[in-house]
Amino acid sequence: MIDAKKIKQDFPILFQTVNDEPLIYLDNAATSQKPKQVLEAIQHYYEFDNANIHRGVHTLAERATSAYEAAREKLRRFINAASTKEVLFTRGTTTGLNWVAVGFGDLIVEEGDEIYITPMEHHSNVVPWQQLAKRKKAKLVYLPLTADGFVDVEKSAEVVTAKGKIMSVCHSSNVLGITNPIKELAALIHQHNGYMVVDGAQSTPHMKVDVQALDADFYAFSGHKMLGPTGSGVLYGKEALLEKMEPVEFGGEMIDFVYDQESTWSVLPWKFEAGTPNIAGGIGLGAAVDYLEAIGMDAIEAYEKEMVRYVLPKLQAIEGITVYGPADPEKHTGVITFNLEGIHPHDLATAFDMEGIAVRAGHHCAQPLMRYLDVSSTARASFYFYNTFEEADQFIASLHKIKEFFKDGFI
Repeated sequence: MIDAKKIKQDFPILFQTVNDEPLIYLDNAATSQKPKQVLEAIQHYYEFDNANIHRGVHTLAERATSAYEAAREKLRRFINAASTKEVLFTRGTTTGLNWVAVGFGDLIVEEGDEIYITPMEHHSNVVPWQQLAKRKKAKLVYLPLTADGFVDVEKSAEVVTAKGKIMSVCHSSNVLGITNPIKELAALIHQHNGYMVVDGAQSTPHMKVDVQALDADFYAFSGHKMLGPTGSGVLYGKEALLEKMEPVEFGGEMIDFVYDQESTWSVLPWKFEAGTPNIAGGIGLGAAVDYLEAIGMDAIEAYEKEMVRYVLPKLQAIEGITVYGPADPEKHTGVITFNLEGIHPHDLATAFDMEGIAVRAGHHCAQPLMRYLDVSSTARASFYFYNTFEEADQFIASLHKIKEFFKDGFI
């Protein structure tokens, strides 16, 4: 079992008070905190190696390039990509999904084709496909869900047709706390010669990801949700598809030759990485991978599962609580979304903040899902491996306290 109290010592930000209460950070689905090892890696780059990469032959440039490309190799290994050619540095999941929708979607989608997503998708995995469908006069189709909120593979098989070109689904939901059967969905769309795109923002920080085993054609994730810096992330793509895909941004770094009237592109992965990249971000993300691998992704997933087994039944036992997603803790990730009858989620989150507890409230960038659930917004507590069971107890105790405070209907 992970020693969360010991691990927490690596996260300086967690040792502060909020509203005169010790901070309990339960907003990890929005962004994770950063251990001092990541902060030190970023600081070291700026203090000793700060230089532009790839083009320079002086010592600082070579050290910066070496550190940046070493981070790419760490990320390749982390997700089991076949080659670093398949690992593109991005600003995050949103950037990666947009690159695929424009650079690849525009090449293969034609009028009348179908693009499949689900009602649970983050806006970053909805809007790019809406825009692609509009540009190409294609049809955006929503796959059916089970009662627990998973994509229903059996019913989806009745929906997916030979017109299907792209299926884009979140690996784990940022609201429902489920993990989708990506391998089965990939097999389904591949039967029709379509392509599988995966939003891995909520899965990559919490479980071992093997893009080859999943048979994902593209897989996007963000650094800031997995202990890394904001503005960092990765788009994985199968090499043959990235060779076919067009760049979305143009300029320095991604070119081979520039003539008066035309240009040629560099080789993978630099074909897509225009301009000076977030060098410190890439190096910091590499340090985050080192940290996660030292603990072990299987251990992280097991710890979070134990936390859910502990918290979820206590939450479900509170009168007036509605928890969204699976009722069974064995099927639920550390993302727990709920509403308390008679209290608006924003008021609930404000009350938690007065207790020093950071939770999220709103539509969680998932307005189609809110309509599917017939709610305007929800509250969300999301756990990570540095959260302790004592913090879980305090979360439940504070919820009881808040409920008592609002019992007379005062909002």
